[in-house]
Amino acid sequence: MRIYLPATLPTLQQLVADKQFQPLGGTAFALTPALRESYASGDTEELEYAAMREAARASLRLLAADEDGKVEARRVVISADVDDVTLRPDLDHAVVKVSGPVVWKQLAAVHVDTGEAEDAVRAAAEVIDAADLGDPDAEFTLGEAEDHELAWYAPQEVPFLLELM
Repeated sequence: MRIYLPATLPTLQQLVADKQFQPLGGTAFALTPALRESYASGDTEELEYAAMREAARASLRLLAADEDGKVEARRVVISADVDDVTLRPDLDHAVVKVSGPVVWKQLAAVHVDTGEAEDAVRAAAEVIDAADLGDPDAEFTLGEAEDHELAWYAPQEVPFLLELM
């Protein structure tokens, strides 16, 4: 199953160094039966994109947890193909749990915000909790960050990407 793991740039650096990644709480997002049922229409690619966007939103939550502001304000989503997942529709339609670390050879791609998104991402990370609670101003700010598409990188490109940042 293709899963989408929320991350940050330091997490990505650790993945490159260790060749594995333990998702926080084992949480990932995927095209699950519950996600498919929650959409009136959409092909597999569109629904996988929806799952990836959920992971990007979770990446904002990881950035919000960085209270000292040392982490660069860029959302990171790691796409991987993993066999052992547990569906968690009780948490959300797209949520799955992985039981162990995701290793380098399971990576399909990495998605990272470009530099142009940093201000919008930083602002969205500051209001993500308020947006979750339905604050319309916070939702607008979140939407501005989500208007920025994540750039796609093949796994072999990630070490070079990190060197250039």
